[in-house]
Order: sequence, then structure tokens, then C-alpha cells
Amino acid sequence: MKYRVDGINYYVDSWGNKEAFPFLLLHGFTGSATSWRKLKPDWEQTLNVFALDIIGHGQSDSPIGVGRYEIEAAANDIAELMDQIGIEQIDLLGYSMGGRLALTFAIKFPKKVRKLILESSSPGLRTAEEQEIRRLQDLKLATTIKDHGLAHFVDYWENIPLFQSQKRLPVAIREEIRNERMKNSQDGLFYSLKGMGTGAQPSWWDELDALNTPTLLITGSLDKKFCTIAEQMQESIKFSSVKTVFDCGHAIHVEKPKIFGTIVNEFLSNEKRKTF
Repeated sequence: MKYRVDGINYYVDSWGNKEAFPFLLLHGFTGSATSWRKLKPDWEQTLNVFALDIIGHGQSDSPIGVGRYEIEAAANDIAELMDQIGIEQIDLLGYSMGGRLALTFAIKFPKKVRKLILESSSPGLRTAEEQEIRRLQDLKLATTIKDHGLAHFVDYWENIPLFQSQKRLPVAIREEIRNERMKNSQDGLFYSLKGMGTGAQPSWWDELDALNTPTLLITGSLDKKFCTIAEQMQESIKFSSVKTVFDCGHAIHVEKPKIFGTIVNEFLSNEKRKTF
């Protein structure tokens, strides 16, 4: 279903148990709401899912101009979207870019999030120098999308070291992932990198100790960089735990969907605030 928020049409894929607590899912860069459909067999009886196509992705609009893609603007859109759907509070899961957006939302709107799950994500970069270096890298990457087209960029993106463990997946699944990426728009990905890239977003490291939301940090054991980030985040987030999935890379929900689905179900079904 589509909702219009401040001139932008957002697509939301809704499924599952409508009697359950609302559960909002935010995909990664080049993904879409479709990314989560493989979890439907594990979640449709227990969870009330709302999977959003983030601005610039999937069936949501891809406006021209970087302003609406900035991560805090995207978080504001989610708050308005919740109001339109009629949801006061959510459990929230974000993967990679979607995890950075989920954390941004939880920091800006803490009363709207009951529980937070971050898969292979980060609070951004700690220093202005690191941010500027990454911002320029993201800009260079975004420019290749404009200069060489979507297919060339997807060829590059699916072969970066972050996704090497996905080479072990069956060919059919890898083709599904590629087809999903190819359904995105050139403009949407270009402005997403410029506006919502790791270098463009604020650093939330100093805000983590104020976060009182029960938080689960999920990583894959082969993704050493994000395992380290998760451990560092856990030191600052009061009610947090880390779950590392063995022999798995960056996209746990893709590589080990059954294990990932079980981890999420168990975390969300645990009503005791401080016992995980």
C-alpha cells in the first residue's frame, strides 16, 4: 500500500498477524521491502509486519535533490507515516543503511520505539575527518551510477568484499538479489548515497548512552568490521545485547534466514526489559 508523506509516495508491504504488536522493517542500500519476504514463513503467525521501501528504493518515490534523502529527514517521514497508518509505537528492525536509519529514528523519537534490532549496522563515524573522507568516497561511488548506469553499478556492488560470503548462496537466490537491486532507480540510489550515506549522516556515538530502548545487535561472524562495531555499541547502550551468527557475512537475514528469524522472534517475545 502507498502513503503520501510531504509530497513523497512511500510503499509499505504489510503482512503477518494483525493482532500482534507493529513491527517495522527497514532494508539496506539497493534493497527493498521485498528483501524481507523470505522471512514470512517464520514471522507471519507471530509478527505484524510493515516493511517500508525507503525513499529512493523499490516502489517509493525517488525525487531529485538530496534534501529529502538526508537521514534525519527520512526519520521524520517515518514518524509521519506511522501517524497515517495509525501506529503509536513499533518494534523496529533495520539492516545496514536501514539500521542507521532505524537508530536515527530511535534517537529522535524514543517514545515511538518499544524494541530495536540493528543488523550489521553502525551509529556512523566518530570524527568530522572520518565523515569527510567517507562522504567523498560515497560521492565518487554515486557518480559512477550516473556515469555508467545501474547495471554497471550493481555488477560492482555485488562484488565488493562486504558481500563475498553471498557467493556461496544458490544461483537462484543470488539472481533474486540482483533482480531486486536492478528494480531500483538510478536517481534513487544516487541521492541515497549522497544524502543517507555513512559519511553524510550525523555521528550518533555520543547519543548511545541516552538510548533506553532494549536493543539487539545482530552480526555475522565473517563480518569482522561490524562485529567490532557492535561490541563497541553494546558498551554504550544500556539495555543491549549482541548476537553473532556463525559462518555468516553482512546480510544475515539473506544468508541464514531461518536462524535470523528465530533470533528476532525470541527477542521480540521476551517481555522482560533487562534480562537479555
